[in-house]
Amino acid sequence: MKKKRVESGGGKKADPKKDYFVHESSYVDPGAVIGKGTKIWHFSHVLGGALIGPDCSLGQNVNVAATAKIGRGVKIQNNVSIYDRVEIEDWAFCGPSMVFTNVFNPRSEVVRKHEYRLTRVKRGATIGANATVVCGNTIGRYAFVGAGAVVTRSVPDYALAYGNPASVRGWVCRCGVKLDFRGDRAVCSACGTGYRRRGEKVVEAKAEARDR
Repeated sequence: MKKKRVESGGGKKADPKKDYFVHESSYVDPGAVIGKGTKIWHFSHVLGGALIGPDCSLGQNVNVAATAKIGRGVKIQNNVSIYDRVEIEDWAFCGPSMVFTNVFNPRSEVVRKHEYRLTRVKRGATIGANATVVCGNTIGRYAFVGAGAVVTRSVPDYALAYGNPASVRGWVCRCGVKLDFRGDRAVCSACGTGYRRRGEKVVEAKAEARDR
């Protein structure tokens, strides 16, 4: 049976009745909420109930499940599925063909939809191409997960994590440049933002000052 197209973007021209763009090859089901300025490109599918913020970009062959939540300015590259109980905060980046999961121990003959685990990607975080994030973990604010990494535990804020399984190999600025800590302090060589480190926790120096 041929699938009925629920919405389309009218080819390369945005539909003037909508304040977001959907390519004509993609589907947006009734009940999905999509923010102003968001662009949904070729062969993608957004299920009813999904929440997508403004100014996002969804590349080719992206699937967004009914309970997924995506914030403002998120970039999702080609061939990424945002499954149920995945939440992505503002300005995060999901690289091409990276993978989320939502069941920890899947079996085809055992129904575990009631066991979906919440996975969070915090503000400004980057997940590299072909990385896998096992469900139930959190990618911290402005953390950077390297290409091909397999994330089996949560990644702290500003951490640089890669490998299989992924482990913390360093720290990065909010602008994405690797930090060089001297003792417990670092200053980004690109933008000049200062940081403090205490064990496995890194914070911006100005944020730490506000907390005092």
